[in-house]
Amino acid sequence: MQNTSSTEKIEQDVLAAMSWPSRSYLACIFLAGLVFLGGMALWGRQIALGMGVAGISHPVGWGVYITDFVFWVGIAHSGTLISAVLYIFRAHFRTSFNRAAEAMTIFALMVAGLFPLIHLGRVWFAYFLFPYPNQRQLWVNFRSPLVWDVFAVSTYMLVSLVFFYIGLMPDLAIVARRRTGFTGKIYRLLTLGWIGSSQQWRHYAKLYFFLAAFATPLVASVHSIVSWDFAVSIVPGWHTTIFAPYFVAGAILSGTAMVITLVIPMRRLLRLETYIPVEHIESIAKILLLTSLIVSFAYIVEQGLAFYSGNLFEMEQFRFRAFGDYRLLFWIMVGCNSVLPLTLFIGRLRRNLAFLFVLSLLVNVGMWLERFVIVVTSLARDFDPYAWGKYTPSLTEFGITAGSFGLFFLLFLLFIKILPVLSITELKER
Repeated sequence: MQNTSSTEKIEQDVLAAMSWPSRSYLACIFLAGLVFLGGMALWGRQIALGMGVAGISHPVGWGVYITDFVFWVGIAHSGTLISAVLYIFRAHFRTSFNRAAEAMTIFALMVAGLFPLIHLGRVWFAYFLFPYPNQRQLWVNFRSPLVWDVFAVSTYMLVSLVFFYIGLMPDLAIVARRRTGFTGKIYRLLTLGWIGSSQQWRHYAKLYFFLAAFATPLVASVHSIVSWDFAVSIVPGWHTTIFAPYFVAGAILSGTAMVITLVIPMRRLLRLETYIPVEHIESIAKILLLTSLIVSFAYIVEQGLAFYSGNLFEMEQFRFRAFGDYRLLFWIMVGCNSVLPLTLFIGRLRRNLAFLFVLSLLVNVGMWLERFVIVVTSLARDFDPYAWGKYTPSLTEFGITAGSFGLFFLLFLLFIKILPVLSITELKER
C-alpha cells in the first residue's frame, strides 16, 4: 500500500474526471445525443410506415439489424472477459482498462437488446420473442434457437451488472466521503453500508474472485450460443462446427478494439496519462494482435473446411463471398481484421497511440463487415439459384445503426461523469 499523500493524490486525480464538464465534453454529449435522436426518429418512421423502408426482403430476411445485434453482443463480450480474466491472472495492466471495459459491456448489451425489437417491425408484438405458457400450454417459440439468445444474453447482462457493481462499491464509498448534500446521500446509499472493515474486505475479495471465475466461462458461452443461431441451420456458410470458437475470438477482437477506441481519447481528455501509461496500452495491443491472428486462422480454416468437404453448395458460398456481389466488403474485412493488425508486430507502432486509435477504428469497421458478410451472403445465395438475390441496405437502416453508436457513446460519456473511470482501490494497491 502506498503512503497517505500518494493515495490522496490518486483519489483527487481520478475523481477530478467527475468535476464540472468542459465545453468539449458538452459538445460530445450534444453530438452523440443528436445522432441517437436521429436514429430514434428513423425507427419511429419505420414503425409508422412499415418494414418496407428497410432494405431487407426475399431472400435476405436478415440484414443490417441482425448484423448490428451480433456486432454489439460481440463488443459486450470482451469487456467482462478482459476484466475477469486479467483479474484472475493478476495482470498488472488491468487497472487501466477494467472499469471502462465493464461499463462498455453493459452499454453494448443495452444497445444490442434494441435490435431484435427493431428487426421485429411491429414492436408491440415483442412478447412473441419470449417463451410463455398460453391457454393451451404450448410455450410458443420455446424450441426456437432464438430463445437461447434471450436466456444467454439476459444471464450475461445480469452477471456483468453484478460484477461491475461489486467492483465499484469501495470506490463509491470514497466518492460518498468526498461529496456532500443530496449527491453524497445517493452515493452513500449505493455503497450498501460499505465502511471498509477488514471483514468486509475479506468477503469482498472472495466474492469478486468468485464472480470473475463465474463470468469467464459464461462469456464464452454467450457468443457461442449467438453463433449457434446460425450454425444449427442448414444454410451454406452457416452450417459449420467452427462457428462457436470463431465467433468468440471475433468478439474478443472487436471488444478489445473498442476498449482501445474508448480509452485512448479518455486518457487524454481526463488527464489520466499517469494512471494509463503507454506500457499498459501496449499490453492490450498485444491482446489485439493475438486475437487477430486467431480470427485470421479461423478465416483460413473456414475456407479450407468448405473446399475439403467437397460440398458444392459450401464451395460456391465461399467462392461467392470472395468474388461475388459483396467481394469488396469481404476484402476490406480481411484487410482490417487480418492484415492491418500485423503491423503490431512492430514495437514502435504498438506504442504509438494515434496509430493504435486509428487501427482500433478500422478493426471495428472490419468486425462489423464480418458480421454483415456472414449474415447476408449466405442468405443471398443458398441452394436454389431461382431464389438468389442481392440485398442493399437502405438509408433508414444505416441511420438506425448510426443512432445505436450515438446511444452507446452517449451512455459512456455520462458514465465518465457519474462514476470513477478507474478503480481507485486497485490503483492504490498497484
